[in-house]
Amino acid sequence: MKYFFQPIIVASLLLLTSCEQGDGFTYAMIGTPYGEMKVKLYNTTPKHRDNFIKLSAQQFYDGLLFHRVIPNYMIQGGDPESKEAAAGQMLGQGGPGYTLAAEFGELHFRGALAAARLGDRHNPDKRSSGSQFYIVQGQPVTTEVLERMEKQFGKSYTPEQKQKYLERGGAPVLDGDYTVFGEVVEGLDVIDKIAAAPTGAFDRPDQDIPMTIKILD
Repeated sequence: MKYFFQPIIVASLLLLTSCEQGDGFTYAMIGTPYGEMKVKLYNTTPKHRDNFIKLSAQQFYDGLLFHRVIPNYMIQGGDPESKEAAAGQMLGQGGPGYTLAAEFGELHFRGALAAARLGDRHNPDKRSSGSQFYIVQGQPVTTEVLERMEKQFGKSYTPEQKQKYLERGGAPVLDGDYTVFGEVVEGLDVIDKIAAAPTGAFDRPDQDIPMTIKILD
């Protein structure tokens, strides 16, 4: 697949200043048939934050599907080819025509909002999809799991990060390989409901799960 990069337009930066809710962060609401998820976008990942704001303001995501669901792991959406896709159609290859440079650092705690991407073989720089994202459901994380991540995979966690994983759970195996650019702050139960949906081929839910995304003023 050939991607074409196009820079984030200045208008998205102007939009950003009007979307902060007093604490310096931008928030968005993801609507689904199972309820709403309020997400906070991180300022530590400005390229991904501004891109998500731009696409959401353009209503790019409205009507797209959560097309890939893996229980105890994550729910994925944002493929423009999923809009009005035929039943059983394989999804996950579409995008807006560009990718984003990785912005690693944030971790995959339960509720993390992260960018999907092509695999390392075709994407050695681990650039993010311009539109596809996933939200971590994850599973309980133990001290032993974190120690194995550090010893076998060279990951490094502060005491505070370890404690957060022990309390929340998540998917630490993904840390350092995918860009996390936000988190669900309200509606974590919606993740569980979507993750429990019956699926068929390609981990696609049997019943379509469309989304809407709105940037909150």
